[in-house]
Amino acid sequence: MAGEGKRYLIVGPSWVGDMIMSQTLLKLLRSRYPECTIDVLAPRASLPLVSRMPEVNRGIVMKTGHGELGFGYRAGLGRQLAKNRYTHAIVLPNSLKSALVPMFADIPVRTGFRGEYRYFLINDMRLMSADRLPRMIDRFNALGLPMGADLPEPEYPALLIDEDNRAALLERFGLDSDRPVLGLCPGAEFGDAKRWPAEHFAAAARRGISEGMQVLIFGGPGDVPIASEVEASIDDASACHNLAGETSLLDAIDLISACALVVSNDSGLMHMAAAVDVPLAVLYGSTSPEFTPPLSSQAAILSENLSCSPCFKRTCPLGHKNCLNGLDPSRLDSLIARAAGG
Repeated sequence: MAGEGKRYLIVGPSWVGDMIMSQTLLKLLRSRYPECTIDVLAPRASLPLVSRMPEVNRGIVMKTGHGELGFGYRAGLGRQLAKNRYTHAIVLPNSLKSALVPMFADIPVRTGFRGEYRYFLINDMRLMSADRLPRMIDRFNALGLPMGADLPEPEYPALLIDEDNRAALLERFGLDSDRPVLGLCPGAEFGDAKRWPAEHFAAAARRGISEGMQVLIFGGPGDVPIASEVEASIDDASACHNLAGETSLLDAIDLISACALVVSNDSGLMHMAAAVDVPLAVLYGSTSPEFTPPLSSQAAILSENLSCSPCFKRTCPLGHKNCLNGLDPSRLDSLIARAAGG
């Protein structure tokens, strides 16, 4: 049968959003080779996501810390994985260290883009063309095809939902199952230049509450300060639930799937909302929807389209961050009213 003998080890990204976008590659491989084996190697931060990707046979944890070479560990893990007799490795990160495990696993075909002096580690080296491959998903998918092949239209990510877990979480956090939910994702791990101001998120929350909605604030441990700032600016505490730092990655998937509308910066949670196909409003400042767009037919993109953006900087190099500060919360009014049933 097609692809029956192909065994893939995918070296996945460490960022949540990138891992979600990599599902387009997994879908491509599964559609081309239905009987192939697809295992994904990734750090603890992003690996749980693959349990919600039906294309994956097995997730394998990379236990090194972020940015840590861990040469001996990677060599040992590679030798351990050699028993799986993978036929292909696809290395999505461009770092040298990310290509070590496939080499030590003695995988015959090791595919990746040229980067960081890894010529002897990657033996199916590709050159990245931003003109030909403008989006991150295009770059991921190109690695799953023969060199120079035309890219098919990608299948968007689609994460599985655990409905029993969602029901348990709604009860645990005291949410009204009959009241529409406005989800807010005010964090962005990359830096402040990607974050809409807390007062703007709070204004959106107040508008949603005035329309009869309840508000959920999502985020990881690093988002607790900005989430708390948003929460503190909302008078009706009973209608707002700050879950930043309180949920696992998989819990966030299930709760976001319960939202009538999610308002988010360009972040991992934005890609999560797109992958569970809920209505979504994405706020772009320092980054570009041309490179990492929300992969959803239900997404609205909001941007000031200033001449200085996208700059792709962690903090505003001009010191004003007008690309996001000037993005007025009133631009969400019609989306919120629609989500509220108005």
